[in-house]
This record gives sequence, C-alpha cells and structure tokens, in this order.
Amino acid sequence: MSQAAATSAVSTDPSRRARLAEFWYYFAENRGAVIGLVFFLFLVLLAVFAPWIAPHDPVAQYRDAVLVPPVWQEAGRADYLLGTDAVGRDMLSRLIYGTRFSLFVGVIVTTLSLVGGIALGVIAGYFRGWVDTVIMRVMDIILAFPSLLLALVLVAVLGPGLVNAMIAIALVFQPHFVRLTRAAVMSEKTRDYVVAAKVAGAGHGRLMFKTILPNCMAPLIVQATLSFSSAILDAAALGFLGMGAQPPTPEWGTMLAEAREFISSHWWVVTLPGIAILVTVLAINLMGDGLRDALDPKLKRS
Repeated sequence: MSQAAATSAVSTDPSRRARLAEFWYYFAENRGAVIGLVFFLFLVLLAVFAPWIAPHDPVAQYRDAVLVPPVWQEAGRADYLLGTDAVGRDMLSRLIYGTRFSLFVGVIVTTLSLVGGIALGVIAGYFRGWVDTVIMRVMDIILAFPSLLLALVLVAVLGPGLVNAMIAIALVFQPHFVRLTRAAVMSEKTRDYVVAAKVAGAGHGRLMFKTILPNCMAPLIVQATLSFSSAILDAAALGFLGMGAQPPTPEWGTMLAEAREFISSHWWVVTLPGIAILVTVLAINLMGDGLRDALDPKLKRS
C-alpha cells in the first residue's frame, strides 16, 4: 500500500506543479497584476506588523503638534513624516493601522458573501423549480437597489459601527455570488462526470458540494477578488458618511470624514487617506484581472 501511495503521489505532484506553473505563466503575463500582487503583499505585511512599523500610537494626541505638515514641507517635523491631523494624531501611524481595518473588512465581507452566495447558488442551480424561483427573486429584489444605498439603510437599521457595516455590505454583495454560482452549477450538472456520480449512488449533498462545486470555483475566485476591493471602498464610504467605523478608529473613510473641513487649508489630512484607498482598490482590481486571465480558459492565448 505504501508503494502504491508513493507512486500515486509521484504521478499527481507533477500535474499539480504543471497547473501551478501554467497559472503563474498566464498571471505573470499581466504586468499590472504582478504589480498589484506585490503591493497587496506589502499591505498585508503592513497590517500584520503595524505595531512595530507605526512610529506612534494611532489614537494618541500630541497637542504640541496639531496640523503639522509632512516632513518635506516648511514647518514639517521629522517625528511626523506625513504630518498630523486636527487633534495632533500622527497621519503615518493612522494610515498604517488603517490598512488593518481595510483588509479585515475585505476578508470578512468577502468570506460571508462567498459562503452564503455559494450555498444559495448551488441549491438554486441544482434543484431548480420553486426553490430556484424563490431564491432568485429575493436576489433580484436586492439587486434592484443601489448597493451603497441599501447598505446605508441596513446600517441605519442595525446601528452604526464597523461590524454592522460589514454585515450590511456582505448582504448587498451576496446576489453576485448567488447568480454566478447558479449559472456555473446549471452548466456543470448535465456533464458526464456528474451523471456518472449520480448513477454510482452519490447523494444530493455529495453531488452539489463534492462533485459539482469544485469545478465552479474559477469564476468565483475572480469575483471574490473584485468584491474584496469593492468591500473596502464601500466600507470607506460608510465610514465617510458616519455609519461605518466610528472615531477615533483609524479607518480611512472615517479619517476622510474627520478631515472634510481642512480640504482647502491642510491638504495632507484629506489627500493621504484618499490616496491609500485609491491605490489599495486599484492594486486589488489589477490582481483580479490577472486571476481572470489565468483562470478563464477562453482568455488563455496559445
């Protein structure tokens, strides 16, 4: 048995390595995707090591350093490389810690949307009939509302806060995963390997989640990546409107909301959080484009 297992491992490993090599080849062809991946990994490192990288406590107020400009401007100070805000908090430290909140929001929202969307989409696409009709009409109702407006209403009902904002955004994003999963399952369930598994006696649960679902994951991974960036953007928008993370949390949208009155007099207080949101969302979207190129067979060039 051990010799057979070893032979099996030897025979499967090369194919797995070949698939990974093929994936990286097509992903790396998109230079923007590679740049996005590098920047995203940089953000992850910032988030993980924020307590050691940030020069100051992100919520500490230094009353002798209110609205200090960045170090390269006149009156800038080396202690505050990117300046301070209206109550003397270090901008660099708040931006670094804000990375934690943004990535946390992206991970939680995407996970909730993906898990719920896959479960409902697989059920709708596999069973069809009235189950499919009920699930899809509910999803159509959710999609009938502008996503940010619906998230705002849900947060208003649940109450302001980062946790409620994540729940609201996840509910708003779920129809995209449901529709994508349903379409993929409907396409796959009539294939020969599914019919063979059904004839062999596989139950509904095994057919749905063990046989069909693994072959539907490529488009879902791409959608999850794009939803990750949208979640960060929507969370920042809710924070800006006062319905997301609450002060003094160093979340980028909340930082923008606190700095609105200084937009014409102290540019760095508003511009720096905006740039952080822009480059983060751009990097993740570029990475999503690369994943689409690598995972979609129709886009692969021979």
